[in-house]
Amino acid sequence: MNRRGFLKFAAGGTVGLAASPVIWNTLYDAVYWTQNWGWIPRLQKGASEYLPTISKVCPSGTGIRVRLVGGRPVRALGNPGNAMSQGALTALAAAETQLQVSPARLKTPLKRSPDGAYVAISWEEAEKMLRDKALEARGAMACISGDPTSSVNEVFTGFMNAMGSDDFYFMPGEELPALKAWSLMGGQGRLGYDIEHSDFVLSIGANFLESWGTVARNRKAFSAGRPAGQKPALKVAYAGPVQNNTAAGADWWLPIRPDTEMALALGVAHLVIKKGKAPFRIGLPAFAALAERYDPATVAKLTGVDAARLEAVVDALLEAQKPLVITGSPLGAGGAAGPIMAAIAINILLDRVGKEGNLVDLSFPSPVVNGATHIRSLLARDLVAWTQAVAAGKAPAPKMLMIYDANPLYALPAGSGMAEVLDRTPFTVALASFMSETCARCDLVLPAAMGLERFDDACTPYGSGQFSYSIAAPVVEPFYEARPAGELIIALAQELGVDLGVEDMPQLLHKKALSMGADFRALTESGGVFTDDAQRSPVVPLFNTAALQAAITTPAGSSDASVRLAPVLVLGMGTPQTAIPPFATKIIADYQLKGMDSVAQMNSATAAKLGVRQGERVKLQSAAATVTVLVDLFEGVQTDTVALCAGLGHTAFDEFSRGKGINITTLTSVSREPGTGLSVWGGAELARA
Repeated sequence: MNRRGFLKFAAGGTVGLAASPVIWNTLYDAVYWTQNWGWIPRLQKGASEYLPTISKVCPSGTGIRVRLVGGRPVRALGNPGNAMSQGALTALAAAETQLQVSPARLKTPLKRSPDGAYVAISWEEAEKMLRDKALEARGAMACISGDPTSSVNEVFTGFMNAMGSDDFYFMPGEELPALKAWSLMGGQGRLGYDIEHSDFVLSIGANFLESWGTVARNRKAFSAGRPAGQKPALKVAYAGPVQNNTAAGADWWLPIRPDTEMALALGVAHLVIKKGKAPFRIGLPAFAALAERYDPATVAKLTGVDAARLEAVVDALLEAQKPLVITGSPLGAGGAAGPIMAAIAINILLDRVGKEGNLVDLSFPSPVVNGATHIRSLLARDLVAWTQAVAAGKAPAPKMLMIYDANPLYALPAGSGMAEVLDRTPFTVALASFMSETCARCDLVLPAAMGLERFDDACTPYGSGQFSYSIAAPVVEPFYEARPAGELIIALAQELGVDLGVEDMPQLLHKKALSMGADFRALTESGGVFTDDAQRSPVVPLFNTAALQAAITTPAGSSDASVRLAPVLVLGMGTPQTAIPPFATKIIADYQLKGMDSVAQMNSATAAKLGVRQGERVKLQSAAATVTVLVDLFEGVQTDTVALCAGLGHTAFDEFSRGKGINITTLTSVSREPGTGLSVWGGAELARA
């Protein structure tokens, strides 16, 4: 068995180990003795203590315990007292203590000088500059946030609304298309996934053991449902173009071509109806007529899936007592609502929506900050639609743009209009922990405290099956001159006479917890999570066939001669706003990044079509860009598909990220999903340049 085979076996056959803190604890000891870079604080003598909190680096707010020696954080462990993660730890949460002292951390406020260079300034000067520019921009402010789980967004929107502006947007993620799809199919609140209580999960494109949803919780549920030496209580089928960790751990892998998830879902629906599962719901006859067009032979031609294997998976799905079908986008952003609607339709056919182990309708929390915009309204906003409108002159550019914990210049496709927005905005300010590509284009850069250094919270991260609320309490003083962004904006509001109804972030979080019936002190001291099953709404789902029909698309260039991009997202390789954590350099494989080159994985048939060989350095081009990559032959990639890892190709941050590989987002182009009008990207047709 070669190295790759061993890694795939370890990821699939023993993926439950990732849900155990033991392996991470062992890895940590190795990390701190083999990666002793000069910028890491030296180990010192002192008393050990373990302080619970949650990770704000990990998008799903994983519960952690931070070990401090002499008051200095040295490692993060899982927190068994956190009901969501139950002691499990993601690779990104594991790296948080090291990221806290990363060489890419911003140390002081920076102002762009007339010659374009940055100069360090005092916080007093930075605050005065921010205050003066906010007054000048009254009525024409905008803000982009990269953390949709935090109540700090209430501070931003409360302040902006009081100043006469409401252009606030989240970075694109999985929740925007999910909210659109759920609403069109009869949901009233937030789409939730009760994976813990399911006995069969069919995942179409959602790499839920690696990067989709609440990863630590998903792995824990997977591990609990498949105890060693016993009959599995949970079975998994995964449909996607690449044999990733979810595919390797699944009972069935259905290799499909990129961007054909909706066709596969409608094919599953066709078989479910054919086999006698069709409870009456509004719109059933029209939906059945639509699904009738997606017989196994047609679906096999569209997706490349083996028709007999697809039918075997559907038979297993129908035999399950608590089946669940989920979908996701390969990049975690830029996905369409159509595949999610189709998956919801399958769950309706299975008569499981709103029941244990299936889709649930979760409520949204109400704001506690004066004048803040409701989170549901914010999640429904399309950032790329706005940036493109500004770039095209169809919407006015703001006079002041605040960018919090986000890196849109890197994360969005070149055609998104983000660069033009930055160019046309007279004053741009980044509140960030690391020097990112977006920070490097802003007029004022303010060092923001990380989650280990501030009070913050996380409410129901996307992918959750329960309404949940957690609080991050600081375990260490802020790095150099970093300040919590929430405290900064609250102070700015107070100086400008805006009454937000809160004096600081602890008071805000106390009010937030109280409004939900949670105990602020208990959550702060334990690092636990408040869950409330009463925060669910009854669902009356419907088959919105008109919306489904309108959203059906055929990938551009989907001919026998085309080769398409399959993005691979690995959470351990960081996020756009963290880049690659130095810790993660040890887990990046040579079939993802080799030297300074991204590695393009493809099977031998695809390599023959492109005329390339193993290890060859080649140029690939899409309609948007041309990139240079190394070729790696791997039969775990669907034919006519090229797999490339996301998270590489940074031009900022530090030596661990800068210049390593390519940013695959540059290969993609923005389009509009028919029917919903959502901005979508992630796929691309490729050819050898």
